[in-house]
Amino acid sequence: MESFADKHVVVTGGTGGLGATVVSAFLEHGATVHVPMMEPDVPAHLAWKDHRGVATRTGVFLDDEESVAAYYASLPPLWASVHLVGGFAMGSVADTTLEMLVHMHTLNVVPTFLCAREAVRSMRASGAGGRIVNVAAKPVISPASGMLAYAASKAAVASMTATLGAELAAEGILVNAIVPSIIDTAFNRKSMPGANFDAWPKPAEIAESILYLASSRNALTTGTLVPVYGKSG
Repeated sequence: MESFADKHVVVTGGTGGLGATVVSAFLEHGATVHVPMMEPDVPAHLAWKDHRGVATRTGVFLDDEESVAAYYASLPPLWASVHLVGGFAMGSVADTTLEMLVHMHTLNVVPTFLCAREAVRSMRASGAGGRIVNVAAKPVISPASGMLAYAASKAAVASMTATLGAELAAEGILVNAIVPSIIDTAFNRKSMPGANFDAWPKPAEIAESILYLASSRNALTTGTLVPVYGKSG
């Protein structure tokens, strides 16, 4: 894996089960990692909490246009922006309310759009190209019942990824989305204690895929959905 030394990378959702691992992986390869948070304080349990390569910013609301624009405008020129923040919900079509549908859109689509747009502005200003990595979900390409609102929001992320890939390729800004299944995090194990954890993709494994897509070694792949669910497929 190449070094990310002298490269600035944003990771949204950086305090979550997957995000914390992704931040650590970028740090291990020399990146300066910027982590926007809506929490008032950095969670004490994070391994990278006091790492000098991390720049956290509290009070950033990723579903608010002004907040996202101001945050990205305050950063040094970016090489990569990785958008892991999002949410999940289940329910049959009869039990899915408009409020649930809108809520999934707000959690999954709006932050991805706003952060991608502002990242593009930063990358264009630098003139050096860049990389954007979004998160779709397995139900987008392998439909499952009871996930209408969630799958619809992630399908929008997938479409956005493909469209941005086509629009930005000539500028050297490559845009891709990982497609995970249920990820092996402490929260998911607690929520589904009877599941086969061995089949779930591990955060460290997914982080390796994200690092490749965000690296200059990835010189060709853009606008694609990259499955990262392994044995759970």
